[in-house]
Amino acid sequence: SGTGKELVAHAIHYNSLRSEKPFIKVNCAALPETIIESELFGHEKGAFTGAVNTRIGRFELANHGTLFLDEIGELAPALQVKLLRVLQEREFERVGGIRTLKVDVRILAATNRDLEKAVEEGSFREDLYYRLNVIPVKLPPLRNMREDIPLLVEHFITNMSRRKGKDAPSISKEAMECLHSYSWPGNVRELENLVERMLILKGGEVVTPEDLPERLVDKSKTHHLAAGEPAAGQVVSSDGVDLNLVLDEIENNMILQALEISKGVKSKAASLLGLNRTTLIEKMKKKAIEFGTSQK
Repeated sequence: SGTGKELVAHAIHYNSLRSEKPFIKVNCAALPETIIESELFGHEKGAFTGAVNTRIGRFELANHGTLFLDEIGELAPALQVKLLRVLQEREFERVGGIRTLKVDVRILAATNRDLEKAVEEGSFREDLYYRLNVIPVKLPPLRNMREDIPLLVEHFITNMSRRKGKDAPSISKEAMECLHSYSWPGNVRELENLVERMLILKGGEVVTPEDLPERLVDKSKTHHLAAGEPAAGQVVSSDGVDLNLVLDEIENNMILQALEISKGVKSKAASLLGLNRTTLIEKMKKKAIEFGTSQK
């Protein structure tokens, strides 16, 4: 939980041919079943009590872009069927509607659940699992990517200070050492929340260890928390160390898996990745990736 799945999803989107198109997120665990269908697919006026206007759903909003379905493992069985149809046929109807709508959306799905086990238990559809699981990526917890912490802090400070219109704080060497040695049981989300706190309390000033929560400075609490950390999350991309290396490793793995799925046919692999063939070949040359002898 909180391993940075959304950050990776954003990185995939903004480094693809769909980067100029919408990036839409839905947390499947945050909405009740009665609401999430309308949220995803929209509804027509009068479709149910309270539907006083037609509503456009997230699939329509994400058309030609990317739809990030966080916590996909929490989706109810009936909605799994409807999602599978969109993935296979690229079409759906709004709730209460009869007109079939066509969409071109890339789906990125993330979960903290073991979906293979959920399939075995019957709570997640096997056909949907394999439809989604084209290029899987496991994300390690933040404690295994400590080299990323300074880059992530800089990323959060830059974005938050710009968004909130506040002066960015600077982090002292001693405070950064505290961040580096902490076990981060809440992973990237906990780090993001801490940066927001620093921005509010120390905007434009230097953050020292005295400004940090006690748990980050008290080493005994740090080690105590390390034993009970939650498992890493899962998205559609890879694991690694510093943020640039993480993204580079993600791209390498995705290219190799796409080539494996397409049996080395570069045009098919490029299509799977949302790239054109020329761009894929350039990336393979830059990364010294070799796969088979196919010239297609």
